[in-house]
Amino acid sequence: RRGAFPQMTGRKSPDDSGRGRHDNLSERIYDRLKQDIFEFRLLPGDRFTESEIAGRVEASRTPVRQALYRLEREGFLEVYFRNGWRVRPFDFDYFEELYDVRIILELAAVSRLCEQGYRQSDSTELKELKHVWIESQPIEDGPLVSALDERFHCLLVEAAGNKEMARLHRDLSEKIRIIRRLDFTKPLRVDATYEEHALILRAVLDCKTSEASELVRQHIEQSRAEVRKITLHMLHEAHQRARLTPA
Repeated sequence: RRGAFPQMTGRKSPDDSGRGRHDNLSERIYDRLKQDIFEFRLLPGDRFTESEIAGRVEASRTPVRQALYRLEREGFLEVYFRNGWRVRPFDFDYFEELYDVRIILELAAVSRLCEQGYRQSDSTELKELKHVWIESQPIEDGPLVSALDERFHCLLVEAAGNKEMARLHRDLSEKIRIIRRLDFTKPLRVDATYEEHALILRAVLDCKTSEASELVRQHIEQSRAEVRKITLHMLHEAHQRARLTPA
């Protein structure tokens, strides 16, 4: 299937010039294409060329190429040097492996936090998490809760004090964001996230290693199961829409 791209103007403004204009436009093209992939407007397996995108966004091929190669490095696109580009086919086994690694990293972080006797007063990260997930009123906006959820898990790992572990976890979080955010399209899952995060935090603050570890494992496993179901449903709906849309 050939990809369908929304219009985006790249016309030069009076204050734009040279490298800065290209960098800014490349960033805009990157953001728009990534959002199209996340929202399944560009489906796994869709093919397109640099020229097609350049024509649709009214930009030269240089900022388009910069945006595409950035998405390729992040694992969202595949490049075929004689046949253009393709949205990377959806590989559930790949995401399953990423979730396995995520569980290992977060369990190690929670164990380290509990065993070293971290208290709320010792950690700015844990103070922030307690304020957001225990002391404050819950937020109902799905996309915002999704961002807060990712920050919860990243800060939990950062609080353990291993910078390399935190870096690996941030990189992994970026890779699974395309499906993980779908867990917050249902109000019940938003409510469950607040409840589960609060339980995890209380166990960590009380230094209950076994309880905190089991809660983290269950929380991630439940999220993984939900996003798999939602992803399959959304992919099915997107393919149905694509078949009904004139070429």
